[in-house]
This record gives sequence, C-alpha cells and structure tokens, in this order.
Amino acid sequence: MLGTRYPDMIREFLRMESAGGILLVLATILAMILANSGLGPLYDAFLETPVAIQFGALEIAKPLLLWINDGLMAVFFFLVGLEMKREFKVGELSSPARVALPGIGAIGGIALPALIYVAINAGSPENLAGWAIPAATDIAFALAVMSLLGNRIPVAAKVLLLAIAIFDDLGAILIIAFFYTGQLSQLSLILAVIPIVGLLILNLSGTTRLAPYVVLGIILWVLVLKSGVHATLAGVITALAIPMKKREGAEHSLLEELEHALHPWVAFGILPLFAFGNAGVSFAGMGLESFVEPVKLGISLGLFVGKQIGIFTFLWLTIRWGIAPMPQDTSWRQLYGVSLLAGIGFTMSLFIGSLAFEHTDFDAPIRLGVLTGSLLSAVAGFLLLSTTDSRQAAAQRTQQAAVPEEVRPS
Repeated sequence: MLGTRYPDMIREFLRMESAGGILLVLATILAMILANSGLGPLYDAFLETPVAIQFGALEIAKPLLLWINDGLMAVFFFLVGLEMKREFKVGELSSPARVALPGIGAIGGIALPALIYVAINAGSPENLAGWAIPAATDIAFALAVMSLLGNRIPVAAKVLLLAIAIFDDLGAILIIAFFYTGQLSQLSLILAVIPIVGLLILNLSGTTRLAPYVVLGIILWVLVLKSGVHATLAGVITALAIPMKKREGAEHSLLEELEHALHPWVAFGILPLFAFGNAGVSFAGMGLESFVEPVKLGISLGLFVGKQIGIFTFLWLTIRWGIAPMPQDTSWRQLYGVSLLAGIGFTMSLFIGSLAFEHTDFDAPIRLGVLTGSLLSAVAGFLLLSTTDSRQAAAQRTQQAAVPEEVRPS
C-alpha cells in the first residue's frame, strides 16, 4: 500500500511546488517593479500598515509585513514540520540508507556558504550576524526551475533535491531557534510548556480531531511570540504533534489530510505574499559598489559558490566512500546541477535575513545578495541540466554494470 501511494504523493508534491515557484517569481518581479516605480511609497506604506489584535490586556500590534513574517510564515513552518515528520516516518527519509546522501549533502550546503560569508565579512563584526543567510534553499523556487526541464531529469534527482531542501529547512529551524532569538521572557517560555505538554498528551492519547491541536497551537504561537523566541517555531512544534495514525474509516491520517489541504494555501498564497513583501529592492542610489558590499557579496557568493561546491563535494564523498549509493538513473553532471539549484535561497534566505538584521539598514544588501545569488544558481543549474538526459545516465549505469568489477575504474 505504501509503495504505491507515496510515489504518487511525491509526484503531486513536486508538481504543486513547481507551480508555486512560478508564482513566487511573478510576485518577486511585481515587488521589484513597484519598489522602483512611482508606486514605491504606496508599496512601503502598504507593508507598514498597522494591524492589531487585542483580547483584554493581551495585545499583539505589528505592521502588516511582520504579520506576514511572524504569522503566515508560522503556517509555512507548520507545513514544513508536517512534511518532515511524514518523510522521516514513511517517506523518502524513512531509512538510514535514504537519509545518508541528502543529509550529508545538506551539511556541506549549510557549512561552506556560512564559511564563505564569514570570510568575506570577517573585518566587520557587525555584519557577522548574517552568516546563516546563504545556508538556506528555497524548495519551491528550485523545483520550479527543475520542472522546466521536464522528463530530461530523472525522478531520483528531483527527490534528492527535495530531500536536501528538507534537511536545509531542518537546519534553518535549528539555526533560528539557537541563534536568532530576541530578549527572552522567562514567564512566557514557562507558560509555553503548558500547550506543548497538552499537544504531547493529545498525540500520545491518539486524538485525531483537529480542533484541539489548532487551539493549543494558537496559544503556543502567542506565548512563543511573546517569549522572544521566533514564533515560527511554534508551527514546527505543533506539526510534530499531529498524529500519523489514521482515523477510523478514513483513507488518510490527520497529518496527510492537513498536508494536502495546506499545500495550495502555502504554495499559492503565503509564499508568494511573503515574496511580494520582502523582495521589493529599490535600486535608487545603487552603483557598482553596491554589488561588492561585504554583506551582499557574502550572501551571493555563499549561495552561488558555497552551495554548489559544498553540496556536490559532500555528495561525491558520500557515494565514493560507499556510504550511500548513486541515485538511480542519475549522472554526476545531474548531481552537480542539483547542487547548483540548491543555491536558490530566496524565501528562506530572505526570512533568515529579516531575523539576522532586524531594525537595521541592511535590507537592500540582503535582498540584492539573495536575488543575485539565487538568480545565478537558477540560470547556471538550468543551463547545466538542460544539456543532460536521464536516458544517458541510465545507459551509463547499464554499461558500467556490464563491465567486470576488477576492470572498472576506481
């Protein structure tokens, strides 16, 4: 049953992420046009629109942009948490053999971009907070580029990119939790334990009704927001409590139903809205020096150079050392193309940038660096992969299998 259903779910996921990525591109272009036109002040005023919710003495008042980044992105991370739990339980990451290759590749794709950023900004301590910005991968954007190549790319390569991005998301969650928190409110953190324990009890008791999880998840989000820890982590914690157990008479589990229901809202609503709110770079007053500014340069080189070299090197070592096998019908050239596409940081990089340099004037370098590095990675990855063919990779593997082991090149 699992063997027939989960490949279909992966194909559906890839199709939806690809379509959402195209919408991301359009939202980005629209934001940049508005930011560099006479409508720029209106665009900024829209994002600064004050929005407040109040229940008695409890008030949450933020500009619209922060509601997008703190509120709607919590829903995005909730979906990320659901996806990770399913993949680790019954999906492509459910066995050590499947985890090894993308997991080790993602480590290289997080470490080397961060090192490149730190090396470029070592002389400016105030810039070092942005070290994690180029460590992220935008799964929707990357899969959208790969979808343009059609059947030229084997499914195994697409799944590898998806798995690397999932590990990148996990890394981003840990980075946000440990490195990008504000002043902590001990009272709010202590109170946040109550809904977490409630979610654990619901999970252990096998509760498959959605309402209790939603109520406790919202309470947890408010308390985490007030604690100084970034509120998106509440989405991940809530997602991990959602059970994989099927409800009586239901075809799918509550987790699967939620994942399926939320995908369209996130892919076609939340992420494009986030891109629209965060990608509006104004080029007014920019010159060539803007492209070599340390923060911008660290981000763009981290994404374009660090990602491709870090991921591919770790993938190559993992396969050559026999830790994990080569993905089926995939060539080294295609693995390098996957490594290039993982350099499309966009949504996640912009999000981490908003946390790293909150209340500073680094917005333009961050956005310019993310857009430059992501665009270079997208174009280079597409051009490289467009010259490959999954049938060629399959033929190479067949030919290699026919050669006696003792005469194969080492």
